[in-house]
Amino acid sequence: PPPAPQEAAPGVTPTPLAGGETAIEAPLPGMVIRYEAKVGQRVAQGDVVVMFEAMKMQNALAAPREGTVKRLGPEPGAKVGKGDILAVIGE
Repeated sequence: PPPAPQEAAPGVTPTPLAGGETAIEAPLPGMVIRYEAKVGQRVAQGDVVVMFEAMKMQNALAAPREGTVKRLGPEPGAKVGKGDILAVIGE
């Protein structure tokens, strides 16, 4: 049977992406440690945007493309589920 869809973590409201936007998603359930970029900041592909902790290991999540940080997800310290949007990069 196909896996059941995962629910968003409490307090996390999924927001649809506008055309031309790309999301940085949580690769595993975990916790947001801090954001290395601010809304409105230009980032290059590969720049670290989010520090994320999963399974007691910190992971640097990089911008998948060049652009401007349009929005950030849950506050640092918030628990998130796999696939939750942590940041959005756009034009």
